Amino acid sequence: MANDTAFQISTSNLRFGTGVTREVGHDLIDLGVQRVMIVIDPAIRSLSTGVIVLEALDAAKRDYVVYDLVEVEPTDASFKAAAKFATDGGFDAFVAVGGGSTIDTAKAANLYSSCPPADFFDYVNAPIGRGQPVPRPIKPLIAIPTTAGTGSETTGVAIFDWVEKKVKTGIAHRYLRPTLGIVDPDNTRTQPSAVAASAGLDVLSHALESYTAIPFTQRPMPARPLERPAYQGSNPVSDIWAIRALEMVADFLPRAVRDPGDDEARAQMALAAAMAGIGFGNAGVHLPHGMSYPVAGKVRDFHPAGYQTAHSLVPHGMSVILNTPAVVRFTASTCPDRHLRAAAALGADVSRAKSGDAGKILSDRVVYFMQTLGMPNGLREVGYTSADIPDLVAGTLPQHRVTKLSPRPASPEDLALLFEESMVIW
Repeated sequence: MANDTAFQISTSNLRFGTGVTREVGHDLIDLGVQRVMIVIDPAIRSLSTGVIVLEALDAAKRDYVVYDLVEVEPTDASFKAAAKFATDGGFDAFVAVGGGSTIDTAKAANLYSSCPPADFFDYVNAPIGRGQPVPRPIKPLIAIPTTAGTGSETTGVAIFDWVEKKVKTGIAHRYLRPTLGIVDPDNTRTQPSAVAASAGLDVLSHALESYTAIPFTQRPMPARPLERPAYQGSNPVSDIWAIRALEMVADFLPRAVRDPGDDEARAQMALAAAMAGIGFGNAGVHLPHGMSYPVAGKVRDFHPAGYQTAHSLVPHGMSVILNTPAVVRFTASTCPDRHLRAAAALGADVSRAKSGDAGKILSDRVVYFMQTLGMPNGLREVGYTSADIPDLVAGTLPQHRVTKLSPRPASPEDLALLFEESMVIW
């Protein structure tokens, strides 16, 4: 099969600025929307962001129903419940208010109510699901993020836990992208420092992985444009967003975590999340994300500080970054210049670096941010041991959507070594 010769950049319309949340009512009027499903994080509903959104819809005289049964780290069951609510409600648009979990839930509700499949797994990424493309554009969705991390307001991806198999997977298609992302720095004022740290490291991961993914010319040519994947490999446009996002993480993430009252740092991290989202939403991510899905899905008894949840949880950004130092040492030999450029964007001195140093330099720089932001020192600190590695490898292998974008293919034996190296990082 011939390799592709094209890439396609798709993204949501993006509006950024302090106070722009109040404009959502006008947007719904302009879209001709009458009946809206508001998908909102229950913790946000009574806070200022939730109040402002509902006031804006009241002022616009839109008919709306609030759905707040959103789970942190959604599951197949929670996606199905939101989809049923959307189908029964007969909505003609959606507004999502919250973090990535909320926005992804709204994407799923929109998709499954707009284009009902024969089976839930028809749209889920292969080989876990059938990976069928979304057949037509779906209804308008306006996403209003309250965390600075996932970039879900700009991407066509919705991630969930398949509880029965204890693995994360998702749905990816450009038609899932929100119609509009409203990024208002005021909305991250209530983001706890621990959430800001994990979410910010997700920004770092998105940008780093999209920049070091295989080039788009190494991906197979699709049979038709609709089948060209949302995650296409690194490309000249995504590269620009990725490098700038890394520079912004270096400048502002430690400040935003250290002082939630640092308005400039919070605003810049909200913007960096959206920018990294535009980059990886078209280029994709690779091994750290693929390895993170079983790390998050198979957790037994870990309760991160700063997260108000009764069940065990490894936050997404944390589950990704725990694998990153080992992965960049593994992949650096395939494109050392890109690894060094990423390290420089994160603030490392690469002026005297040799190609063979790229993996260690970038790994050390990632570790610096992990230590600065109080991340666990490896998988062992979130409850895993070497005895768990076969299960973690088995949970990674089906993640073809992302693992096949790695610049260096990883065999089961390679993955086992990477997980072993990630048990204790420093």
